Amino acid sequence: QVQLVESGGGLVQAGGSLRLSCAASGHDFSIGTMDWYRQAPGKEREMLASITRSGITNYVVPRGGRFVISRDNAKSTAYLQISDLKPEDTAVYLCRAYEYGGVVPYWGTGTRVTVAS
Repeated sequence: QVQLVESGGGLVQAGGSLRLSCAASGHDFSIGTMDWYRQAPGKEREMLASITRSGITNYVVPRGGRFVISRDNAKSTAYLQISDLKPEDTAVYLCRAYEYGGVVPYWGTGTRVTVAS
């Protein structure tokens, strides 16, 4: 059973930056694609970006380069660097991952980001 643990959230001032982490454990196989989502209060969950095991990235919504996804396969960890944070970035940020070649998605419980104006 794959477990995902997100970390790195917190309270930041507008204009600041954060790097979120998503660490995978408990997997029998290598971790494949990893995705970052977020869910703001009262809104639906939205996908932000994904990264394959080989490092190919896909950004779902153009965000002017404020969001950068990366990963470290040796650590089974994905990262989401967010710069120039805005109050509308306030949300719970969640990670989703698949075992390499697998079709079952695994989710973390999220890390909360609050941006103060």
